[in-house]
Amino acid sequence: MKKKKSGKGKVICITFVLVVLMVAIGFLFVPLFHNLKFGLDLQGGFEILYKVSSIDGSKMNSDKVTATYKTLSKRIDSLGVSEPEIVIEGEDKIRVKLAGVKDPEEARTQLSTVASLSFRDTEDNLLMSSDVLKAGGAKIGQDSSGRPAVALTIADKDLFYQVTNSISQKENNTIVIWLDYNELTDHYANEGNLCGTSGSNCLSAATVSQGFASDVIIQGNFTQEEVQNLVDLINSGSLPSKLDEISSQTVGASFGDDTLRTTLIAGIIAICAIALILMVVYHFAGFISSVSILIYTFLVFAVFWVVGGVLTLPGIAALVLGIGMAVDSNVITFSRIREELLKGKSLPNAFREGSKSSLSAILDSNLTTLIVAIIMFIFGESSIKGFATMLIITILVTMFTMVFLTRTLLSLFVKSDFFQDKLSFFIHVRKKDIPDVSKNEEAKPNAFAKVNFLKHRYLFVGLSCLIILIGCGFFFWKGFHLSIDYKPGTDITVVTDEKLTKSGLQKDLKEFSLKASEVTISSDEASIRLDQALDGDQVKEINEYFEDKYDAKVNIGVVTNIVQRELVKNAILSVFIALIGIILYVSVRFKFSYAVGGTLALIHDVLIMFSIFAIFRFEVSSMFIAAVLAIIGYSINDTIVTFDRVRENISKVQDKKITAERLEEVVNLSIQETFTRTIYTTITTLLPVVILLLLGSSGIFTFNIAMLVGLIAGTYSSIFIANVFFLLIEKKSLGKPKKVKKVYKDDLEEKKIKGINC
Repeated sequence: MKKKKSGKGKVICITFVLVVLMVAIGFLFVPLFHNLKFGLDLQGGFEILYKVSSIDGSKMNSDKVTATYKTLSKRIDSLGVSEPEIVIEGEDKIRVKLAGVKDPEEARTQLSTVASLSFRDTEDNLLMSSDVLKAGGAKIGQDSSGRPAVALTIADKDLFYQVTNSISQKENNTIVIWLDYNELTDHYANEGNLCGTSGSNCLSAATVSQGFASDVIIQGNFTQEEVQNLVDLINSGSLPSKLDEISSQTVGASFGDDTLRTTLIAGIIAICAIALILMVVYHFAGFISSVSILIYTFLVFAVFWVVGGVLTLPGIAALVLGIGMAVDSNVITFSRIREELLKGKSLPNAFREGSKSSLSAILDSNLTTLIVAIIMFIFGESSIKGFATMLIITILVTMFTMVFLTRTLLSLFVKSDFFQDKLSFFIHVRKKDIPDVSKNEEAKPNAFAKVNFLKHRYLFVGLSCLIILIGCGFFFWKGFHLSIDYKPGTDITVVTDEKLTKSGLQKDLKEFSLKASEVTISSDEASIRLDQALDGDQVKEINEYFEDKYDAKVNIGVVTNIVQRELVKNAILSVFIALIGIILYVSVRFKFSYAVGGTLALIHDVLIMFSIFAIFRFEVSSMFIAAVLAIIGYSINDTIVTFDRVRENISKVQDKKITAERLEEVVNLSIQETFTRTIYTTITTLLPVVILLLLGSSGIFTFNIAMLVGLIAGTYSSIFIANVFFLLIEKKSLGKPKKVKKVYKDDLEEKKIKGINC
């Protein structure tokens, strides 16, 4: 009795601590969330992608692009944007994201103007322009004392001598170097002490003691980093470079606020629904898993905040998707523990064996998804990279919370001995279902023990082929419904309470001599597609027009054919490399036949997704490609769990003789044993996607549709496609006769003579 009371007290104590922890996380979550950086799709703002090129036609190199990057960074500082994001993409592109910027057109004008370097006296009179310097001629040098200095290569030495000689003879013999000098705001009298700081356009103020007709240095008490920064800024001011806008997106602040609110509500509902399902299915163990989900969500946001990530709409989608996939780790473990209990083992033994046997499947499934996420991060651009960043974080946090933390918490309760005779309450295992080992009772058969999943396998393969063929037919007939990511042009989204009509919107566009190639209207939202890419002035005019006329929230995206080519190339490359990476990993961890079966299942999933999008004319965008890559990671995750059980069951065959019939029985048994887990995992992963589809933002509608189709296809292929092809390959190898050395009659006679018993 004392032991039971002690165990009960221990359970109450630990449960109380967990409840307090959940409340604490609830209070800490709000300030953490508010301190995150939000992308422009969640708070409004402006995004632009530039192609950097030389005015004189010379080839751009990394130094020139970096110098332009430095200039843009300095100009962004003057715009007063709190969390700007500026990234060099490829060899000659720079992407700028200005979330929360008040005037996108002012930002566009200021960013795209070529940098202007000027030499002035202390009274702000212009002495020389950047023409006096050789393009890109500023380098890191040293002064006479060996300290870091800026070395300038002079192009017009005669002019430089005249100016420096004249200044050297004045009482105030200082030359001030300015970048983007503004006559209204920049004055040396006010900014002399700020020269060289990030908040000033004044780069340097140098004392001139004599005239110079050769290359010179700017010296001072500079650090190596300050000199490097100064070199980059001077070069950017003297470079004959230009910035060509090749894509842009303008999101109204209210549009972003609505997106954030609806997506968060959908996410919270999804998490609560998953927690409820876990508690219904696994009772107290489900409660522990729900606590882990809460901690998991908090840690994901905390890690994202620590690494300085910018939270975007795709990032939230990755988080919610990650929760569904993270639950899979617990479902696999709980299923294994229940199996051991149903064999008649005690709770401590069942917990130990179940945790141990589930670990390999959890590690393999998460690592394959991680491979895909890393490939997305390397080859993806913008929103795909944000999705990949969040997916990588969720996978790493999953390994900590849903594996280590959940198991640690469960072990504390198992060791209390309180649940030994309360298995139904602990993990939903009824006492009547547990066999009495002392009476040699056998465990009850699996709920799906009588189902032959492989009986109609060729019918399922045929069904998939039919869908893919129909999809191909629609593709060759009408092609894909491409977004501006893959078909250059302009997309305009208008959200308003006023009634919109197609004819009315076409009439509105005529005001700007434009015609929409496609107009789609839902309850309170209109999507307008233009085949031409609008320039900055047109975007501003149309944005203001719809805001004023319809009191609307407007989102405008522009993409040129340069971006389209890059995105198509990256999309194909990403999918191809992801498949190669998975083949190699599964081949090493399992064997080649598993890798082939899993890869063919992945190709099946990708083709099904493309087919459904071709048949129903859903929009194919860069986020669709992100969904395809996510499904590749999820589907192989699902397949590996079944393959892991197949491998385990093959190793248990007593006589080790695997015939074709026995192999088929083993594969079918493995599907039976993992089918319940597959159903639970599919539901918990589909649930957030369905809720996001119903309640989330229209900005990720295509993504959610793709995920919905992909998740169903992935579950289907894990059972009916991957295993079928694995069986075909393995049966072929089983059918090959073993090589036997040929023995001739003369050999036998010779052996008999020597007394060898043949």
